[in-house]
Amino acid sequence: MKIGLDILGGDFAPEATVKGAILASKQLSEDQKIVLIGDQAIAKRYIEQAGENPAFFDYVHAPDSIGMGEHPTKAIAQKPDSSISRGFQLLKEGKIDSFASAGNTGAMLVGSVLSVKTIPGVMRPAIATNVPKIKSGFGILLDVGANADCKPEMLPQFGLLGSLFAEHVYGITNPTVGLVNIGEEEEKGNALTLAAYPLMRENGRINFIGNIEGRELFDEKADVMVCDGFVGNVVLKLAESFYVLTRKKGFQDPFFDRFNYEQYGGSPILGVNAPVIIGHGISSPEAIKNMVLLSKTMIESDIIEKIKRAFN
Repeated sequence: MKIGLDILGGDFAPEATVKGAILASKQLSEDQKIVLIGDQAIAKRYIEQAGENPAFFDYVHAPDSIGMGEHPTKAIAQKPDSSISRGFQLLKEGKIDSFASAGNTGAMLVGSVLSVKTIPGVMRPAIATNVPKIKSGFGILLDVGANADCKPEMLPQFGLLGSLFAEHVYGITNPTVGLVNIGEEEEKGNALTLAAYPLMRENGRINFIGNIEGRELFDEKADVMVCDGFVGNVVLKLAESFYVLTRKKGFQDPFFDRFNYEQYGGSPILGVNAPVIIGHGISSPEAIKNMVLLSKTMIESDIIEKIKRAFN
């Protein structure tokens, strides 16, 4: 197993990414190797400073990086020696089994679609994220940013992508699927949700339970919560603030602790032909570690082949 990691992506790269890789390597077996993609000399220096053996890792030298503010499509085309461009080239050639980065989100999306391509039958890939549940565990929300505007036909597909991920990666049996809306009644919503509701209800491949309101996202009503990327990204950013706010207010609670993005590491892009994970721009070593471990789990679950079969 070859787990590709962009060490130049993120606000605190390369130090945080290399330290995260070191943490993750301690939980991998001998046949599971992290491939560090970026400046090889810098990577080895940080590893040696940490008192670890550089031989525990594989390296692909990519001296350039794509900044957070750069145009994704132009950067991918004009920077072939960037860590993100090189990572996707390796993924396309099958030299790594997954690719993860805390760098430019747009470049990760563009790189996914241009290199490993969208799975046939999938209209548009979606970004998924974990949503903590009040009792225990978590649900999955998608899309959270890949598609700000959606066609109604895309939402049932997001429901299926999320269901497959919930079942095969997180072990949730027959996951329930809810449509994020402004009311529980079928006739509530905007043009998108009104048109998507009957399509989701008639889709026999998902366990659709109807509309769910914002106040129900954190209870046990639905395992998979579907929305367009505009709504999903607003919900994601609001949820991320809960952990920060509790810390600022000086209190600690186990439920709100589970809103700490570090626990989940990154968000998978579902619907492309290889495991691709996007990390938070402010990823710490702990977040990078968990992003690598999620990559490993996705590879082991064979989730990509399961999605291919479902959409074939």
